[in-house]
Amino acid sequence: MPWSLEGVLPCRRQLALENDLNALSALEEAPRLAERLDEFLADLAARDLGGRLLTRLISAFNDRLSLRVIELTARRHRLPAVSWCWLALGSEGRHEQTFVSDQDNGLIFSATDGHEADALRELFLPFAQDVNRRLADCGFKLCSGGIMAGNPAWCLSLDEWRQQFVEWVRRPEPQALLNASIFFDLTPLYGDANLGESLRSLLLALTAETPAFLHLMASNALQAAVPLNFLGEVAGESGAAGETVDLKKFGSRIFVDAARIFALAAGARAVNSSARLHDAGPANGLLADEIVAVDAAFSHILRLRLAHQLAAGPEAGNAVPLAGLHDVDRAILKESLKQARRLQQRLKLNYGL
Repeated sequence: MPWSLEGVLPCRRQLALENDLNALSALEEAPRLAERLDEFLADLAARDLGGRLLTRLISAFNDRLSLRVIELTARRHRLPAVSWCWLALGSEGRHEQTFVSDQDNGLIFSATDGHEADALRELFLPFAQDVNRRLADCGFKLCSGGIMAGNPAWCLSLDEWRQQFVEWVRRPEPQALLNASIFFDLTPLYGDANLGESLRSLLLALTAETPAFLHLMASNALQAAVPLNFLGEVAGESGAAGETVDLKKFGSRIFVDAARIFALAAGARAVNSSARLHDAGPANGLLADEIVAVDAAFSHILRLRLAHQLAAGPEAGNAVPLAGLHDVDRAILKESLKQARRLQQRLKLNYGL
């Protein structure tokens, strides 16, 4: 049964889109369906729904479309008869996509040894690259950093993924910490989900055995300074658009990074940041009312990002002009950023930073 909110979501339109997604049989029709989904989601955003709810809706529809594209593309390729799984990474894996999200994905497959992995990779790569192109045609931009299943570096056997994760955790370097912010948010999207879940189990076991890595992740997370001045007022950066605040880098990222560390420290399998806060927050020293407040702050910052992207169009970034915020939104933003600062203080306390 399709998810709905009576009086808020236009259920008939939603049902029609879900039916069209289920009935999609030609890849050439996918870009137009993607446009209709964007229009529908933009209309929802204009209804001023909460940011957490909107990002989950955007991600849910994007997942449905991506799944159909992967499935239809697979039919056009002669794939090897081994288990494989398409992995959603980053904001897609967390179900926190906004209107401006590029592709972050990978592919995992079964292989008995390195030689077989090399042979299978050559068979999977044309398919994965085709999927990446098809998704780009649907408005999901190609990842500028190449973190896509069509890149040989991220089309790996289960053992190769394991080796990569072990390398990142046991010998952490700046690039490993950056990769952790994307790859440690993996979610199986299509195929044999057990492969992806096996990788998540390995990750949780590795981080539990290597607290020094979590210490480094916490230290890295604290590099994003909360944009509040010494008076506790929102402090932006001056530029051509006036005073702006990057509400991804200095806003939602702070919540996402802290929630990820909390989840890894507690061995929680949740990937969505809100779920991570609720599942792992108590084990990391957060009280129930603190978790509710932090979650609400995170949702508000997501809503401001979405509203800015909706107003600024497809090329919008995450630098939100402060002059465009009315007094209430600005006041709530200030309180939300105070919650971000409290989260960072919790990280400092937990890891002695």
